[in-house]
Amino acid sequence: MSWQTYVDEHLMCEIDGNHLSSAAIVGHDGSIWAQSPNFPQFKQEEINAIMKDFDEPGSLAPTGLYLGGTKYMVIQGEPGWVIRGKKGSGGITIKKSNMALLIGIYDEPMTPGQCNMIVERLGDYLIEQGF
Repeated sequence: MSWQTYVDEHLMCEIDGNHLSSAAIVGHDGSIWAQSPNFPQFKQEEINAIMKDFDEPGSLAPTGLYLGGTKYMVIQGEPGWVIRGKKGSGGITIKKSNMALLIGIYDEPMTPGQCNMIVERLGDYLIEQGF
């Protein structure tokens, strides 16, 4: 299966009538493996800061999480594995697998829990598959 299929069918899937607003699978080095059409253009330093937070949990909390120039307030995640952020009525979930970051961005009416479930379930599957 192609990485684009994972984004289209697993990250951008419907859950209780809702969809993520955008999603991507990005290599640890910042290379884009696959993304939805409206995924924000991000800067390499934003990915570097996210990777640093996985290595040093809490490093993003004081400054916030930036992706595509949008600032998210960092909220509870799983140190070393999941970073969650909130901005207004939406937010972001980032799951780290062995080789990639799975990123889901949502807006209402999708809930944070729905976004977490979509992104983290696929991340767990990819980890089991060695990715």
